[in-house]
Amino acid sequence: MKIKDIVKAIDKIVPLELAQDWDNVGLLIGDAQRNVKSILLTIDITGEVVAEAKRLKTDLIVSYHPVIWDGLKKITTEGQSSVVYDLIRAGISVFSIHTALDSAIGGVNDGLAEIIGIVDGKPIGDYVKSAAGDNYKLVVFIPVESVAKVSNAVFAAGAGQIGSYSNCSFQTEGTGSFLPLEGAKPAIGKRGKLERVPEIRFEAIVPAGKLANVIAAMKKAHPYETPAFDIIKLYNEQSKFGLGRIGKLAEPMRLNKVIERIKEYTGAKAVGIVGDDNRLVKRAAVCAGSCGKIINAVIAEKCDLYLTGELKHHQALAAQEAGVTCICLSHTVSERFILKKFAKQLQKQIKQMTIRISKKDTDPFKWKKL
Repeated sequence: MKIKDIVKAIDKIVPLELAQDWDNVGLLIGDAQRNVKSILLTIDITGEVVAEAKRLKTDLIVSYHPVIWDGLKKITTEGQSSVVYDLIRAGISVFSIHTALDSAIGGVNDGLAEIIGIVDGKPIGDYVKSAAGDNYKLVVFIPVESVAKVSNAVFAAGAGQIGSYSNCSFQTEGTGSFLPLEGAKPAIGKRGKLERVPEIRFEAIVPAGKLANVIAAMKKAHPYETPAFDIIKLYNEQSKFGLGRIGKLAEPMRLNKVIERIKEYTGAKAVGIVGDDNRLVKRAAVCAGSCGKIINAVIAEKCDLYLTGELKHHQALAAQEAGVTCICLSHTVSERFILKKFAKQLQKQIKQMTIRISKKDTDPFKWKKL
């Protein structure tokens, strides 16, 4: 499979349009036309991760953090560009998803919100335009025996995605009628004879950007010479996409129970706590990585708890003075847990591909009891 095809599969899970404008996402190293047999997933690309990729004969690394942040004036074996040099020399391509995965439905921040029990969490800030844009409904009438073939084709082309669910549709039974005229080449029936056929009215949501491909796929898979179908533009109340999540917990929970859940799902060895360490949490916010400036919105929303990767000193003080309890997991610990879920999602898209999660990608901090 070529990298360009893997990029399309990734985009179905993590639309890159959701990344922050300061970020550096996408194919950062490599040739989109190159064939790939194995993928390594990682948060960071370090020298140890590159050595691991070489040992595993990896063709493509999909990283959370970009391996190139700022413009490089030189690429040599020394300094910050040494990892990039090593990757290029080894012929290993790199694709980064970073803040696109932060904002995406089912991404890092949704994952953190789920861990602590936030229900219907909303983004906190740094909003980006919805990658989906307008949505349409495809309504097509299909003979019963061809429903599976046509539905699978339109799903593969991008129809039927609603939130974290795919292959979404509605189907009702009915009877279609048609009279093939002179010049027609009917798949069912004969010219000059009225036909009545058991059919399914099939409906599915289609993003504007995928509409043309879905219609083409439907026509190609449909047995009729001239399929009957409708395209209906839907009312557009675009969801906000952005960093963090905020909302009420399904059930109020003591902080020690919240910490137990965090340890179970993220593998965190230690946490930093600001504020009351025994409070009852009813309303909370989360933001993976370093989202300190969002603390002002969290304070304004009167949250009991803010879960993040790291805070600066003055941000921690502001939270403490406002009575907001904060839990800091360490930057990458607040992100790494999502790789297992992303690996499963990507494997469903590209079943024939070998996908591994790096074992050398670790938190740079070592926590010791004093």
